[in-house]
Amino acid sequence: MTQIYSFPPIEPENARILILGSMPGVASLKAQQYYAHPRNAFWPIMGELFGAHPELPYHERVEILKAEGIAVWDVLESCVRVGSLDASIDSSSLRVNDFSSFFRRHPQIRHVFFNGAKAEQSFRRHALPELRLDYLSYTRLPSTSPAHAAMSFDSKLNNWSKALLR
Repeated sequence: MTQIYSFPPIEPENARILILGSMPGVASLKAQQYYAHPRNAFWPIMGELFGAHPELPYHERVEILKAEGIAVWDVLESCVRVGSLDASIDSSSLRVNDFSSFFRRHPQIRHVFFNGAKAEQSFRRHALPELRLDYLSYTRLPSTSPAHAAMSFDSKLNNWSKALLR
């Protein structure tokens, strides 16, 4: 099995929010873009909330999020995983991103939003114990992954909207 690696963060200087996934899926790794799977709801949601519509070129969507003060990253720096499902991540292989350095660069971030349960679980288990950041609040949002098909797009949008637009 091959170790796979996530991307550098989208990190505007004025970041006030961090959205964390677990590890990019196969389509995202191939495209070298966050949330590149055409059925992933992330960019449609960002389009509805901030105008970062999936029809726009990727670099324009990234710039829109940066202008909104939204950082995007993954909890895992690398892992072994077959396919795209979080459930397929070999837990003995994972390495966590350097959140200490990230939060030192972005002291104005006050809220971390997890894109699904695996991102939250991985962060709380493998990253949070090393951090001393009492000022942060954490919220798990419904996964935008197409694998989380039990929830409708409208329900996902409603949950994300309530969290990010407060």
